[in-house]
Amino acid sequence: MMSQSSGRRGVAWAIIGGIVLLAGIVAIIVSAVIARPTPTPSPTTRATASADPTSSADPDPDPDPDGAVVDPTAADRGWTPEPITTDADTYIRAALAAASTFDTAKSTREEWLDYLDTWFTPDTRFTDEADQRAAMTDSQTELRQGVVLPQDEWDSLAGEDGRVVAVVTSDVTDVPVTDDGSGDMSIGTADVTLSFTRSDGSGGETSYDDHVRVSVQVLCGAASVPTPDTDQRSGDCKVVRYFTEPLEP
Repeated sequence: MMSQSSGRRGVAWAIIGGIVLLAGIVAIIVSAVIARPTPTPSPTTRATASADPTSSADPDPDPDPDGAVVDPTAADRGWTPEPITTDADTYIRAALAAASTFDTAKSTREEWLDYLDTWFTPDTRFTDEADQRAAMTDSQTELRQGVVLPQDEWDSLAGEDGRVVAVVTSDVTDVPVTDDGSGDMSIGTADVTLSFTRSDGSGGETSYDDHVRVSVQVLCGAASVPTPDTDQRSGDCKVVRYFTEPLEP
């Protein structure tokens, strides 16, 4: 007959054996978890996501719609940065501001106008490429001669280290271009406030506002031609034409 002390020793050894077995199982589980490789997400780009229209994955929309621009240095030169976007309202607001935002202490008038030229895309209503190029040249000439601040007024402002900041202050009236078969072209019109700032000659500045209503024609579709060597791509909005007078529907 087993004594009580022997029984207690048997129970103790059984408990110890169970603990050892449990520790072994835990060690195996921990080793398996540690050894399991961590999945590495495959890198994707905007171009890759949009290359296959049948892909079930959501393509990356406009790159950083809250801040992506064609030329990140534009603001440093006193100009309005051109946004990278397919949203017509966002682009129209920037385009209207760009035609009157500059700093005479940071760039020449010609440098500013050359920058504005990069916003343009050919007018796709013309089927011949030569006609498209000619129409774009005409639109850029119209911008220089009838839309932006004239050379003599620029020179007067530059003599006082002047600058102008333009801001759209109303809703944009956006209407389609009736003779555009693609449906991707529209004309946006809005109120714009131009804030002029000049040096007063004694270390201070004087400021005043001017109010205008202006229109711009844009193309936000597959036929738009992006600015070379930038993150902009076909389909992003571009300027077709600025108008010397507002076009109301």
